[in-house]
Amino acid sequence: MRREELIVLTLTSGAVQVINTVTANPELPPETGIRIESGLDGSDALRLSVAPAPEAGDQVVEEAGAKVYLEPNVAQLLDDKTLDAQVDPQGDVAFTIAEGTEM
Repeated sequence: MRREELIVLTLTSGAVQVINTVTANPELPPETGIRIESGLDGSDALRLSVAPAPEAGDQVVEEAGAKVYLEPNVAQLLDDKTLDAQVDPQGDVAFTIAEGTEM
């Protein structure tokens, strides 16, 4: 079955590394990934959380074992964008989204 509208969210190597690290806990299910969904109360902010599996209707982006589950509305918003992640010296993770598929 071929999908005509394939959402393309590019993951940088930094994002792949951070997602794999966050989801590497052996107590988590093997399908665990990062889910990106709309903000609360119509906010423009996006919410990221660790999810055991995609929810119904989610677009799945997988690269080098890192799984990202995109809520349907968010998937359209992030089409042709790039997700990056960095860890600061305090160990806090910051995800960023950039225009285009090259970073």
